[in-house]
Amino acid sequence: MLRAAAARCTRGAARRLSSSAAAETVAASPAAAGALKRPSLDEGDWSYHREWWGEEDGPGEGAQTVFRRHSECGNGVVSVSAYPASHPASEHWPAMERWLQERNARLYPESTGADQFKILGYQWRVMRFNDHTRQSTAKVMTCYRTSGQRSLFLMQQPHVLAVPYVKSMVSAALTTLPCSSYDLPEAASGQDNMKILCIGHGGGSLPLFLASKFRGASIHIVEIDPVVVSASIEAMGFPKSSVKDLSSESMLPADADDLLWGGIHDRISLHIADAEDFIASDSNQYDLVFIDAYDGDDIFPRRLWDAEGTFMKNLEKKVHPVHGTVVVNLHSDSELPDSGVESVAEFQSILPMGKHVSRVCRAYKEHFGFAFTAAVPWLCNITLVACRDKAITSGARLGLSHRDFILGKLLSKSDVVERALGLPFPCLAYIKNGFRLVE
Repeated sequence: MLRAAAARCTRGAARRLSSSAAAETVAASPAAAGALKRPSLDEGDWSYHREWWGEEDGPGEGAQTVFRRHSECGNGVVSVSAYPASHPASEHWPAMERWLQERNARLYPESTGADQFKILGYQWRVMRFNDHTRQSTAKVMTCYRTSGQRSLFLMQQPHVLAVPYVKSMVSAALTTLPCSSYDLPEAASGQDNMKILCIGHGGGSLPLFLASKFRGASIHIVEIDPVVVSASIEAMGFPKSSVKDLSSESMLPADADDLLWGGIHDRISLHIADAEDFIASDSNQYDLVFIDAYDGDDIFPRRLWDAEGTFMKNLEKKVHPVHGTVVVNLHSDSELPDSGVESVAEFQSILPMGKHVSRVCRAYKEHFGFAFTAAVPWLCNITLVACRDKAITSGARLGLSHRDFILGKLLSKSDVVERALGLPFPCLAYIKNGFRLVE
């Protein structure tokens, strides 16, 4: 969840930048930019944000609206805007076209090469609530098959994580697990099973990324709003067959998922349900839980962080008792300022969750034993991680403070995670940025 008005954020929230402010800040602070430099092959690098960020108060000039529908679940108008993407360049398209033709030949050996695939291009697709709040960003490939009916295909690019807070969540989560003796490479290779729960769906970039990286993954997604799910399928290239009990008809070809995803979609189950009800009835035990659930008013529902509520009590039972880890996106990296009624009112209108951040963090720490936060570069978000305290705090400190000991353990695992998954971005920079223990 991102807010377009956050360029007006005060003090601690000033890291979240509009497109013009981001360019000015990076230019003025080369040392900070260098500290977070990522490999050029990362198509979701923040340096491309001008291609999809749009204007502060809406999609902006050059955007094309490809989906627009009213939600009955508190999200207002759900829309998806399309922006041209510069990468991959057109000279690289033939390689993907050949890959599609090879996949098609395996699925339909009788076709004898009659079916040809042509790429139309790559776009950024940005989901918004009420034309204002940026909810999700994904890169989508559009292609077509030269024969047959309904031959237009949309495929979200699972290796691209465009928004820094998603990279922060992934980095913090995947380095915490091996600190608690979880064998991450085994799950990545498919030699071990890994159960993941994602609460809040958006465009589906996070679960698709995880499903593409972990062959042993079984990923369940819970999304309360069927309009959001429909937008992700119809306009953001999410595989339709992953969705349970979706009534709407899709204009995409019936064989799209088998052709495009090669089994990745079989690792994902998307449930249209209320998260509190789902957790109460679910029989799975999860190694990893991601929570990113905001409504059209940019509010993280209280029942998803109320320490005395049924959701938190049930969630605690559904997470692995040794290495289970919960990661929460919080859209505010600062408490309310102390001075001025006017500034407080402005801050609340921009980041309504600001006054609750500390309470949310303490609630998750209370239920899981240990918690830390990391600030997200460039955005008004923090990543909250809660896990079992006995697992992550074990070991000799060697004179280090509690904070430095935990941070050292996390950083020591970052290289293991990057190698095992072939990540296009470094975990280390996201973990250590504004790292704090929840007291």
